[in-house]
Amino acid sequence: MSRPRYRAVVSADWSECLSPNGPFDPIAFAYPELTLELSHIFKSYTGNVISLDQAVSTIKRLMASDLSREQMDAYLDASFKTYSGVPELVEWCLSNDILFMINTTSSQGYFQRAMAKGLLPAVSVVAANPIIRFSDEDKGERYRYAVLEIEDKPRNTKEVIQSLNLPGRKLVVIGDSGGDGPHFQWAAKFGGFLIGSMIKQSLLTYCSSREVFIDKLFGIVYAPDEPRDADREMSFNFIQLSEVIAETIDLAL
Repeated sequence: MSRPRYRAVVSADWSECLSPNGPFDPIAFAYPELTLELSHIFKSYTGNVISLDQAVSTIKRLMASDLSREQMDAYLDASFKTYSGVPELVEWCLSNDILFMINTTSSQGYFQRAMAKGLLPAVSVVAANPIIRFSDEDKGERYRYAVLEIEDKPRNTKEVIQSLNLPGRKLVVIGDSGGDGPHFQWAAKFGGFLIGSMIKQSLLTYCSSREVFIDKLFGIVYAPDEPRDADREMSFNFIQLSEVIAETIDLAL
Protein backbone atom coordinates (compact mmCIF):
# COMPACT_ATOMS: atom_id res chain seq x y z
CA MET A 1 0.00 0.00 0.00
CA SER A 2 1.42 3.40 -0.95
CA ARG A 3 1.96 6.02 1.72
CA PRO A 4 -0.51 8.93 1.60
CA ARG A 5 0.87 12.30 0.61
CA TYR A 6 0.41 13.56 4.16
CA ARG A 7 1.39 11.47 7.14
CA ALA A 8 -0.45 13.55 9.78
CA VAL A 9 -2.72 16.57 10.28
CA VAL A 10 -2.34 19.59 12.55
CA SER A 11 -5.63 21.52 12.81
CA ALA A 12 -5.21 24.83 14.62
CA ASP A 13 -7.20 27.84 15.62
CA TRP A 14 -5.62 31.18 14.77
CA SER A 15 -6.80 34.21 16.77
CA GLU A 16 -5.15 34.51 20.18
CA CYS A 17 -3.88 30.96 19.61
CA LEU A 18 -1.17 31.23 16.94
CA SER A 19 -1.50 34.99 16.52
CA PRO A 20 -2.28 37.85 18.88
CA ASN A 21 -4.62 39.20 16.21
CA GLY A 22 -8.32 38.86 17.02
CA PRO A 23 -10.85 37.75 14.37
CA PHE A 24 -12.59 41.12 14.34
CA ASP A 25 -9.47 43.30 14.58
CA PRO A 26 -9.55 44.24 10.87
CA ILE A 27 -13.09 45.53 11.37
CA ALA A 28 -12.08 47.48 14.48
CA PHE A 29 -9.15 48.93 12.51
CA ALA A 30 -11.49 50.20 9.79
CA TYR A 31 -14.24 51.20 12.25
CA PRO A 32 -12.51 52.12 15.53
CA GLU A 33 -15.78 53.34 17.01
CA LEU A 34 -16.90 49.68 17.12
CA THR A 35 -13.90 48.44 19.12
CA LEU A 36 -15.66 47.99 22.47
CA GLU A 37 -18.72 46.31 20.96
CA LEU A 38 -16.54 43.96 18.91
CA SER A 39 -14.53 43.01 21.99
CA HIS A 40 -17.72 42.19 23.89
CA ILE A 41 -19.06 40.10 20.98
CA PHE A 42 -15.76 38.19 20.73
CA LYS A 43 -15.73 37.33 24.42
CA SER A 44 -19.37 36.28 24.29
CA TYR A 45 -19.02 33.63 21.58
CA THR A 46 -15.59 32.35 22.66
CA GLY A 47 -17.09 32.00 26.13
CA ASN A 48 -19.98 29.97 24.65
CA VAL A 49 -22.56 32.62 25.60
CA ILE A 50 -23.78 33.35 22.05
CA SER A 51 -23.34 31.47 18.78
CA LEU A 52 -20.86 32.51 16.11
CA ASP A 53 -23.76 33.11 13.72
CA GLN A 54 -25.30 35.54 16.24
CA ALA A 55 -21.95 37.28 16.58
CA VAL A 56 -21.47 37.65 12.83
CA SER A 57 -25.05 38.82 12.27
CA THR A 58 -24.65 41.49 14.95
CA ILE A 59 -21.36 42.70 13.48
CA LYS A 60 -22.79 42.93 9.98
CA ARG A 61 -25.54 45.18 11.30
CA LEU A 62 -22.96 47.41 12.96
CA MET A 63 -20.73 47.81 9.88
CA ALA A 64 -21.44 50.67 7.52
CA SER A 65 -20.20 48.56 4.60
CA ASP A 66 -18.14 45.46 3.88
CA LEU A 67 -14.39 45.75 4.27
CA SER A 68 -12.56 46.37 1.02
CA ARG A 69 -9.34 44.72 -0.07
CA GLU A 70 -7.58 48.03 0.51
CA GLN A 71 -8.87 48.27 4.08
CA MET A 72 -7.74 44.71 4.83
CA ASP A 73 -4.31 45.39 3.34
CA ALA A 74 -3.98 48.54 5.44
CA TYR A 75 -4.80 46.54 8.57
CA LEU A 76 -2.32 43.78 7.70
CA ASP A 77 0.44 46.28 6.90
CA ALA A 78 -0.07 47.94 10.27
CA SER A 79 -0.97 45.07 12.57
CA PHE A 80 -0.37 41.56 11.20
CA LYS A 81 1.56 39.45 13.69
CA THR A 82 2.05 35.84 14.67
CA TYR A 83 3.45 34.48 17.88
CA SER A 84 7.16 33.72 17.80
CA GLY A 85 8.04 30.66 15.75
CA VAL A 86 4.62 30.13 14.18
CA PRO A 87 5.72 30.54 10.54
CA GLU A 88 8.66 28.24 11.27
CA LEU A 89 6.33 25.65 12.81
CA VAL A 90 4.08 25.75 9.75
CA GLU A 91 7.07 25.37 7.43
CA TRP A 92 8.39 22.50 9.57
CA CYS A 93 5.05 20.71 9.24
CA LEU A 94 4.95 21.20 5.49
CA SER A 95 8.55 19.98 5.07
CA ASN A 96 7.67 16.81 7.00
CA ASP A 97 4.53 15.99 4.99
CA ILE A 98 2.21 17.11 7.79
CA LEU A 99 -0.91 18.89 6.57
CA PHE A 100 -1.21 22.13 8.52
CA MET A 101 -4.82 23.24 8.58
CA ILE A 102 -5.99 26.62 9.88
CA ASN A 103 -9.47 26.09 11.36
CA THR A 104 -10.75 29.35 12.74
CA THR A 105 -13.50 31.90 13.14
CA SER A 106 -11.21 34.55 11.65
CA SER A 107 -12.22 35.74 8.20
CA GLN A 108 -11.31 34.16 4.89
CA GLY A 109 -10.33 37.59 3.59
CA TYR A 110 -7.70 37.99 6.30
CA PHE A 111 -5.90 34.85 5.11
CA GLN A 112 -6.47 35.53 1.41
CA ARG A 113 -4.65 38.82 1.68
CA ALA A 114 -2.03 37.69 4.24
CA MET A 115 -0.94 34.88 1.92
CA ALA A 116 -1.09 37.09 -1.17
CA LYS A 117 1.24 39.52 0.60
CA GLY A 118 3.62 36.74 1.66
CA LEU A 119 2.96 37.22 5.37
CA LEU A 120 2.04 33.55 5.88
CA PRO A 121 3.24 30.28 4.37
CA ALA A 122 0.76 28.95 1.82
CA VAL A 123 -0.96 26.29 3.93
CA SER A 124 -3.09 23.76 2.07
CA VAL A 125 -6.36 24.21 3.98
CA VAL A 126 -7.88 27.33 5.50
CA ALA A 127 -11.29 26.84 7.10
CA ALA A 128 -12.46 30.31 8.09
CA ASN A 129 -15.52 32.52 8.34
CA PRO A 130 -16.74 34.30 5.18
CA ILE A 131 -17.76 37.51 7.01
CA ILE A 132 -14.94 39.08 4.95
CA ARG A 133 -14.16 37.33 1.68
CA PHE A 134 -12.72 38.43 -1.64
CA SER A 135 -14.48 36.16 -4.10
CA ASP A 136 -12.11 36.83 -6.98
CA GLU A 137 -9.07 35.55 -5.05
CA ASP A 138 -7.84 32.00 -4.57
CA LYS A 139 -10.72 30.02 -6.04
CA GLY A 140 -8.98 26.67 -5.55
CA GLU A 141 -9.39 24.04 -2.85
CA ARG A 142 -7.71 25.99 -0.05
CA TYR A 143 -10.94 27.69 1.08
CA ARG A 144 -13.22 24.74 0.45
CA TYR A 145 -14.19 24.56 4.13
CA ALA A 146 -15.88 27.26 6.19
CA VAL A 147 -16.46 27.93 9.88
CA LEU A 148 -19.99 29.31 10.24
CA GLU A 149 -20.36 27.93 13.77
CA ILE A 150 -17.74 26.61 16.17
CA GLU A 151 -19.19 23.11 15.64
CA ASP A 152 -17.89 23.33 12.06
CA LYS A 153 -14.30 23.04 13.30
CA PRO A 154 -14.54 19.34 14.20
CA ARG A 155 -16.58 18.63 11.06
CA ASN A 156 -13.88 20.22 8.91
CA THR A 157 -11.05 18.35 10.60
CA LYS A 158 -12.95 15.07 10.44
CA GLU A 159 -13.51 15.42 6.71
CA VAL A 160 -9.86 16.31 6.04
CA ILE A 161 -8.29 13.53 8.10
CA GLN A 162 -10.73 10.91 6.83
CA SER A 163 -10.00 11.95 3.24
CA LEU A 164 -6.37 11.09 3.99
CA ASN A 165 -7.34 7.79 5.64
CA LEU A 166 -5.36 8.66 8.78
CA PRO A 167 -6.12 7.42 12.32
CA GLY A 168 -6.62 9.58 15.40
CA ARG A 169 -3.03 9.12 16.58
CA LYS A 170 -1.95 11.14 13.53
CA LEU A 171 -4.01 14.19 14.51
CA VAL A 172 -2.97 17.21 16.59
CA VAL A 173 -5.51 19.91 17.45
CA ILE A 174 -4.50 23.32 18.82
CA GLY A 175 -6.89 25.82 20.44
CA ASP A 176 -7.13 28.46 23.13
CA SER A 177 -10.72 29.17 24.21
CA GLY A 178 -14.19 27.75 24.69
CA GLY A 179 -14.75 28.38 21.00
CA ASP A 180 -12.43 25.41 20.45
CA GLY A 181 -14.32 23.25 22.94
CA PRO A 182 -16.35 21.20 20.42
CA HIS A 183 -13.20 20.67 18.36
CA PHE A 184 -11.32 19.37 21.41
CA GLN A 185 -14.22 17.17 22.49
CA TRP A 186 -14.47 15.49 19.10
CA ALA A 187 -10.69 15.13 18.69
CA ALA A 188 -10.37 13.50 22.12
CA LYS A 189 -12.96 10.87 21.15
CA PHE A 190 -11.22 10.35 17.82
CA GLY A 191 -7.90 9.74 19.56
CA GLY A 192 -6.16 12.99 18.65
CA PHE A 193 -3.61 14.91 20.70
CA LEU A 194 -4.85 18.19 22.20
CA ILE A 195 -2.65 21.26 22.69
CA GLY A 196 -3.94 24.30 24.55
CA SER A 197 -2.19 27.51 23.48
CA MET A 198 -2.45 30.78 25.47
CA ILE A 199 -5.20 29.02 27.36
CA LYS A 200 -8.34 30.84 28.44
CA GLN A 201 -10.52 29.68 31.32
CA SER A 202 -13.42 29.17 28.92
CA LEU A 203 -11.53 26.27 27.30
CA LEU A 204 -10.58 24.74 30.64
CA THR A 205 -14.17 25.02 31.86
CA TYR A 206 -15.58 23.49 28.68
CA CYS A 207 -13.17 20.57 28.77
CA SER A 208 -13.34 19.85 32.50
CA SER A 209 -17.15 19.83 32.45
CA ARG A 210 -17.05 17.18 29.70
CA GLU A 211 -14.08 15.17 31.01
CA VAL A 212 -11.88 16.12 28.06
CA PHE A 213 -8.16 15.95 28.91
CA ILE A 214 -5.84 18.50 27.30
CA ASP A 215 -2.57 16.71 26.60
CA LYS A 216 -0.27 19.75 26.45
CA LEU A 217 -0.59 23.29 27.77
CA PHE A 218 1.65 25.76 25.96
CA GLY A 219 2.10 29.42 26.77
CA ILE A 220 0.13 31.30 29.40
CA VAL A 221 -2.70 29.63 31.29
CA TYR A 222 -4.90 32.60 32.10
CA ALA A 223 -6.81 32.86 35.34
CA PRO A 224 -10.47 33.94 35.20
CA ASP A 225 -10.72 37.60 34.15
CA GLU A 226 -6.94 37.93 33.96
CA PRO A 227 -6.01 40.50 31.29
CA ARG A 228 -3.90 39.32 28.38
CA ASP A 229 -0.17 39.89 28.66
CA ALA A 230 0.94 40.55 25.08
CA ASP A 231 4.64 40.85 25.88
CA ARG A 232 4.72 37.59 27.80
CA GLU A 233 2.73 35.81 25.09
CA MET A 234 5.41 36.77 22.57
CA SER A 235 8.14 35.23 24.73
CA PHE A 236 7.02 31.67 23.86
CA ASN A 237 8.53 30.14 20.72
CA PHE A 238 6.09 27.86 18.90
CA ILE A 239 8.79 25.96 17.03
CA GLN A 240 9.20 24.11 20.34
CA LEU A 241 5.92 22.36 19.55
CA SER A 242 7.61 20.59 16.63
CA GLU A 243 9.22 18.18 19.11
CA VAL A 244 5.84 17.53 20.76
CA ILE A 245 4.16 16.93 17.41
CA ALA A 246 6.96 14.68 16.16
CA GLU A 247 6.74 12.51 19.25
CA THR A 248 2.94 12.43 19.14
CA ILE A 249 2.66 11.24 15.56
CA ASP A 250 5.76 9.01 15.82
CA LEU A 251 7.69 10.98 13.24
CA ALA A 252 11.21 9.70 12.62
CA LEU A 253 13.41 12.77 12.22
